[in-house]
Amino acid sequence: MAHRRGSGSTPLDRLTSHYDDVDLRCPSCGYEDDDGHWKAETNGRTVLYRHICPSCGTIRKRTLKLRS
Repeated sequence: MAHRRGSGSTPLDRLTSHYDDVDLRCPSCGYEDDDGHWKAETNGRTVLYRHICPSCGTIRKRTLKLRS
């Protein structure tokens, strides 16, 4: 799912923007990824948000289950 910081045409875009604004500090090494962003993928039933720390490589994930 493509994302630009500050965009928010859908609820998922707005949540990605929220993660980009408040959650880019790596809990493993403390690196603040000011230019980074969370990436989102969906299969229609779940949304997987992922951020990879450019300093130590830690992968953080957040999963949302969608209801129909």
